[in-house]
Amino acid sequence: MNMMSRVFLICVLIIQIIAMLFIKGFHGEEINIAFWEFFGRNKILMIYLGIINVITFLAFAIDKLHAIKGKRRIRIITLLGLAFVGGSAGALLGMYTLRHKTKVYYFTVGVPLIMIMQAVVVFFVMNIRG
Repeated sequence: MNMMSRVFLICVLIIQIIAMLFIKGFHGEEINIAFWEFFGRNKILMIYLGIINVITFLAFAIDKLHAIKGKRRIRIITLLGLAFVGGSAGALLGMYTLRHKTKVYYFTVGVPLIMIMQAVVVFFVMNIRG
């Protein structure tokens, strides 16, 4: 199974599990979409996401420099892994500001899919019955 298949399967599985939990009623009385309010209450999460996105962007920048200089590259699994653990915005920013990995479908499809999955996870966490 190739890398893109793994990323796709994991993201879709997580989205399906959350959709099923949401349909089964594992949410509060009202649906909450106040993302800024949620992150305001969860400053540690916001700090983590800021740090991981900077690290991910820097990893893309280093990989781009290594590609130009013909040096040893950062592995695809590492770059996608950083995106998966919260650095999807940094990955997307790195891809398009540095023009790096924009022709590799692992990234052009995988990073946006990871970002959608992360938004679904945050939305679910915001609305868990508590």
